[in-house]
Amino acid sequence: MIKGKKILNILSLIIISTLIVGCGNSGSLKSKKEIRIGVTLYREDDVFISTISDNLEEIVKENESNYDFKIFLEFVDAKGSTLNQGNQIDKFINQDYDAICVNLVDRTAAATIIDKAKSADIPLIFFNREPVEEDMNRWNKVYYVGAQAEQSARLQADIVSEQWISNKELYDKNKDGIIQYVMLEGEPGHQDALIRTEYCIKSLNEKGIQLEKLADDSANWQSDQANSKMTQWIKEFGNNIEVVFSNNDVMALGAMYAINSNSDLIKKPIVVGIDGIKESMESIKAGEMTGTVISDANAQAEAIFDIAIDVAQGGSLENIGDMENGKYKKLPHTKVTIDNVDEYLK
Repeated sequence: MIKGKKILNILSLIIISTLIVGCGNSGSLKSKKEIRIGVTLYREDDVFISTISDNLEEIVKENESNYDFKIFLEFVDAKGSTLNQGNQIDKFINQDYDAICVNLVDRTAAATIIDKAKSADIPLIFFNREPVEEDMNRWNKVYYVGAQAEQSARLQADIVSEQWISNKELYDKNKDGIIQYVMLEGEPGHQDALIRTEYCIKSLNEKGIQLEKLADDSANWQSDQANSKMTQWIKEFGNNIEVVFSNNDVMALGAMYAINSNSDLIKKPIVVGIDGIKESMESIKAGEMTGTVISDANAQAEAIFDIAIDVAQGGSLENIGDMENGKYKKLPHTKVTIDNVDEYLK
């Protein structure tokens, strides 16, 4: 019996020692041979989203040799369907992926996605489409990467105010000192669309500039929809349109196409977008679009990569700078006009 007690005591000490060592390593990186990251996109044909995914893929290729494990990255296209996206996330969970990155189709579906990932203990990184704060707080392994939407709107307003003040004789077509404008909005309910729409106007008001809204409507981030809306507005308001605000560049380019196609009905207004895609900067260089605000797709992709790799190994994001509340990584913007477009076109 004494010998048996000694064996039990030794086993107990081993178990306790193991637990202590385990607790001591809490938050440290796990050793893995392969890290698998699943990425589900709301729409692969969205120009800005595809730019993020392309950059993310390049970052993985460039960095894989820096790690002692392989990185497997899988992209799937939800094609604008919440059902598709739910099935894709189920697949990632069932195949025991190490991290899941989600560009939400529907912000209201975030809670369901979070609860599924929590049950499987697989960290989630949302990007570009931000879940509401209540959903973000459902679990401590939920993160968000995006841009500073209010800043983008205020920089857009800066471009408009600078052009309006310095070229008032050109753009104040009816000489009333008031900006008559139309607004092309992104997808209804998208947090960036709501913030960009509100704060570009609010910022101009704060600068003491008066505005009159002629029309606004959603074009769902799409060029063809923006072209259709702008064509309709040109026929309705003609040369009374002095500024075209657009929540993104793709819609701004659609508006420019409509303006160029109806040049007999409208003299070129101020046209501003957001995202800083190559096509918009080429348009600025050509003297068509007035300006854009860069939303750095590469910086966002880098942040997604850094967070995904860290949490996939059980890390605590200690090496990720500028995280708000330990959950949010929001990147700054840069404004682009004819004065500095060459620098960014490079």
